[in-house]
Amino acid sequence: MAEANAAFIGTIPENYDRYLGPVLFEPYAADLASRLEVAAGAAVLELACGTGRVTRLLYDRIGPQGRLVATDLNEAMLNYARQKFGAEGSIEWKQADAAELPFADQSFDAVVCQFGLMFFPEKEKALREVFRVLKPGGKFLFNVWDEIKHNDLPYVTQEIIVNFFADNPPDFYQVPFSLYDPKEIRLRLSGAGFGNIELTLLPLAAIASSAPDVAKGLIQGNPIINSIRQRDEAKAPEIEATLAFTIARKFGESPVRAKMQALVCTAIR
Repeated sequence: MAEANAAFIGTIPENYDRYLGPVLFEPYAADLASRLEVAAGAAVLELACGTGRVTRLLYDRIGPQGRLVATDLNEAMLNYARQKFGAEGSIEWKQADAAELPFADQSFDAVVCQFGLMFFPEKEKALREVFRVLKPGGKFLFNVWDEIKHNDLPYVTQEIIVNFFADNPPDFYQVPFSLYDPKEIRLRLSGAGFGNIELTLLPLAAIASSAPDVAKGLIQGNPIINSIRQRDEAKAPEIEATLAFTIARKFGESPVRAKMQALVCTAIR
């Protein structure tokens, strides 16, 4: 990809967690964790843990008797998540590439991944790795965003950014919304060996405390800010202000209430 889509560095993890976390990710994190059903003492692996929103809920669900390993390729995001937990709990934090997992065969009862699969460059290899580290009968539980047109806030953001850089628009927002076809998902999973594949379309409300806050997250809480600065750093404040105004006009200023939609997927080894 042309853009550095994995560059969640600098202040991006903090802005991502503070301004986007409660709006876009916490509702789906709660849903995903609620679907995890494992026995006491189970071993669970989380991929692309980001700033640890799903990790927190998985830890609460598994309990101290279980084993929870939280991984992410991006060191800055992983460190931010680790610092949020501090010395609390017994979570194992590990930087890891999903396409080359540093774990033995059949190590985990479940693997969980929230909005991460779309970013994996080697999706087939990553899915085979998930299959490898799962125990027989183990579950792969993950979600992916539906098409961007069904997700109001990112859709509006992309439209505004394209208007500012019509000749060379940043492509970050194409990536999170690139894996929405149920047929493609099923083919990829079955190709890796998975069975009992189930997909659920889940629309939820994206609710933010204010339009300026969520606009800051949508611009400064992901690598799109780096792409904007590379093109014309002086435009960043204007883009964010335009986005805040547009969000307030379309979805309310305080609170903001918009639509979002994702696919929740389960597959069995």
